[in-house]
Amino acid sequence: MKSWMWIGVIASMGLIAEAGTLARFRTPLGDVDVELLDEDKPVTVRNFLTYVQEGRYRDSFFHRWVPNFVVQGGGFMVRHRGTTNSVFDFVPTLPPIVNEYSAGRTYSNTYGTLAMARVGGQTNSASSQWFFNLKHNVELDGVDGGFTVFGRVIRGTNVLNLFVAAPPANNVFRVNLGSPLNELPVTSARPTIGDLVFFDVTLLQVAVERGSDGGASISWNAESNLVHLVEYTRQFPPVWTSLIRTNGNGGRMTAKDPASDPQRFYRVRSEP
Repeated sequence: MKSWMWIGVIASMGLIAEAGTLARFRTPLGDVDVELLDEDKPVTVRNFLTYVQEGRYRDSFFHRWVPNFVVQGGGFMVRHRGTTNSVFDFVPTLPPIVNEYSAGRTYSNTYGTLAMARVGGQTNSASSQWFFNLKHNVELDGVDGGFTVFGRVIRGTNVLNLFVAAPPANNVFRVNLGSPLNELPVTSARPTIGDLVFFDVTLLQVAVERGSDGGASISWNAESNLVHLVEYTRQFPPVWTSLIRTNGNGGRMTAKDPASDPQRFYRVRSEP
């Protein structure tokens, strides 16, 4: 399976042109790549990244699915996953954060956006839980100060679309285990714990820096055992030209483009 993420270079010498942090949600149904809105929603993004980097989402799963509305995660995990002692448990939470709906640029709860979930009626109550909008849920913009959008899907809407139709369409099912797991998505009509829609979040963090000589430095978090290709274009619709092809090392990698061309836009692709 091929995937890609792209980023543009600002035509200002010496400045860093950086897209938001890129988070990849790996699920049994496919991957979803999300650009986080670091600049406009810094508290919310920092909170999410803390959960990821501290491993608080380990063995978590999507726990709420309302077809053609939202699919939600970040609240529950499986302790002792893969053993006969597997049990549901809460994601260990940090203190709630301030609502940033109106901070920076305002983003509506439209299809393909990622937003923070909250306790009903409590504006500043978001902690670990979030949801993907499966349609234009603009009515959420006016509820208790608005639900804060802090990311947008840039690849993987085909995965989101599996949750649009009511079950059992697309071989995604829903079971009722009692509140709060009464709208639980699973991948089998007779599910076990292994049929939960688990997710794992990887941070890609692609950035481009243009130096004083006009050249560009493209850096990203590489994935092990995958080939990474850095490409550029000067036109849209894009026609991509290869800059470098390299094997991912599981760490931070950098590619250099000596060309002094501020009109170049870059992307990094990964493939097996």
